Amino acid sequence: MRRDLPEVFEINTHSTLPASDRTVVKALRPLLTDDRLDRIEKVLALRTRSVAVVVDGLIDPHNVSAVMRSAEAFGVQELHVIENAETLLASSRVAKGSERWLEVTRHSDPIGCVKALRVRGFSVYVADANGQLALDELGTHKPVAVCFGNEHEGPSAALRAMADGTFAIPMRGFVESLNVSVAAAITLYTLTQGKSGTLSERDKDALRARFIMASLPRAREVLQELLNRIEDNDLTGK
Repeated sequence: MRRDLPEVFEINTHSTLPASDRTVVKALRPLLTDDRLDRIEKVLALRTRSVAVVVDGLIDPHNVSAVMRSAEAFGVQELHVIENAETLLASSRVAKGSERWLEVTRHSDPIGCVKALRVRGFSVYVADANGQLALDELGTHKPVAVCFGNEHEGPSAALRAMADGTFAIPMRGFVESLNVSVAAAITLYTLTQGKSGTLSERDKDALRARFIMASLPRAREVLQELLNRIEDNDLTGK
C-alpha cells in the first residue's frame, strides 16, 4: 500500500487520561448505552497482557493495520513497535479503529524493546520459517512477546540476537512463508484461544476509563465541559 494515500495516518502512542480513572468513568458512563457498557466489560474480562506483539521495522501501512486489528480482535492489549527511519503509518480502511483500543509503545531499537519486555518477565520469540519451536509450544513460555520482522528483510539481526529463540508456523504447501499480517493473526489466535483474561482489577479500572473515552466522540472536550460544570469532588465522591 502506498504511504501517501488519504486513508493513511500516523499512529499515536496512548496519551495520559485528563482525569483520574474514577472521575472519567463516573462522568462519562451515563453517556453510553447499556449495551456499550456491557460490551466494554466483556472485552475487559478477556483482555490479556500475557501475550504482546512486537513489529520490527514494518513499512507497509496495510500490514501495520492488519497486525493491529488482529491483536485487538484476539484480546491482546500491547503492540510494541521497533521503528526504523520510516514513520509508523496505518490505514484507516484496514485498521477499522483498532488503534483506539490498543496500547502502542515505540522503541528506537531492538535492544531497548527486548530489555523493556524482559524487565516485566516476558520471553521474546521471533517468527521464522525455520523456527526452533512449533507455534503451539509458545504457550508454555508466557508471558511471551511474539516478534514479526520487516516485509522484505525479516527480523533484524539485532532482534534475533536479543531474543530467547524463534518459532515457526507449520506449513503444508509449496510456499515457504506467509504475509506478516497473516502470520501474526495465526499466531495470536493460537496463543489466545480458550484462554481467560489476565488483567488485574487495577488494570481493568484504567482500561475501562480509556475504553469509555474511546467510545465517545470528542470525549476529552465533553469531559472538560462536565468538569467545568460539576465540582470534581462531586464526580469522585470525595
